[in-house]
Amino acid sequence: MAKEMTTVTRQEVLGLYRRIFRLARKWQAASGQMEDTIKEKQYILHEAKTLFQKNKNLTDTGLIKQCVDECIARIEIGLHYQIPYPRPIHLPPMGLTPLRGRGLRSQEKRRRLSKPIYLKSHDEVS
Repeated sequence: MAKEMTTVTRQEVLGLYRRIFRLARKWQAASGQMEDTIKEKQYILHEAKTLFQKNKNLTDTGLIKQCVDECIARIEIGLHYQIPYPRPIHLPPMGLTPLRGRGLRSQEKRRRLSKPIYLKSHDEVS
């Protein structure tokens, strides 16, 4: 059963990789400028190659599923907003403080936990 899951996961990951390359080949910048289109295509390809290379040795199906979910989310957001870059989140500096005010460590933990799935690997690569 584990081997079957690995094969399905492998096919899914390779399908996503191909989908990203097809997306990059057909990508048009929202500005309509050719130089913007070229830069955005290069960004898409570089980001995909970097992240897939970084995660190629993952064996834990949970982590693989998380990476696949992030990839799908980034593709859908990119297509919807017509930008290849991850959408930033805007939180006020102390916007997630607990009611009792436990300090900076608690704030950092809450900020980490509130990070959307499509930004999980962005800080590692950038």
